[in-house]
Amino acid sequence: MTSTTFPSSAPLGRTDARALVGQTMGLVAVSAGLFALGAYLGRNMSGGWPVVCYIAAFVLLLGMAAAVRRSEQLAVGLLFGVGLLLGLAVAPTVGDYASADPQAVWEAGGATALFIAGFGAAGYATRRDLSRFARYSFWALAALIAFGLVLVFVQIPHGALIYAAAGLVVFAGLTLFDFQRLRQEKNISTAPLLAASIFLDALNVFLFFLSIFGGDD
Repeated sequence: MTSTTFPSSAPLGRTDARALVGQTMGLVAVSAGLFALGAYLGRNMSGGWPVVCYIAAFVLLLGMAAAVRRSEQLAVGLLFGVGLLLGLAVAPTVGDYASADPQAVWEAGGATALFIAGFGAAGYATRRDLSRFARYSFWALAALIAFGLVLVFVQIPHGALIYAAAGLVVFAGLTLFDFQRLRQEKNISTAPLLAASIFLDALNVFLFFLSIFGGDD
């Protein structure tokens, strides 16, 4: 999602740039709220339904890039669907953590807010071009996914903690880059795509913190 290419247009004026930031972060907030709703509604979901929700959310994400060129309202609707579906998909996981240690969920939420606010502000403010840094982050993300697959089959001491800590490093880079794109973007209609990228950053960061605060070994 963070590698999506946006349609170009004339540079935004200062007022429009502020409107883009406000609209994007508003969409992120609504998506996060729908995620929380989905996590609550799906807390007792079992069987293969979480996997189905993951797949459906992925399909909607793929559809957003095409939808935003035709209808911004459709792209927003797809974004909200992604938020709800991902909430349903991770609901059993969040429910397990909440049952074992409810405080871990709140701590993960608070840490995520501080993480995104801090790295987001840094990415938005920096004048340094982060595009090369972002490419390194994408490769690091691929390596992280491969390491996660290894953990499925190989027992590594403190493997989950290493995975979560490495994930936070990777998404620190991606968050910096996504917020720099938010400052540099020239087309206000791309707000749903920017919001999707930032929402996915926040979601992954939340899950990594949840693993750390929940005491996964």
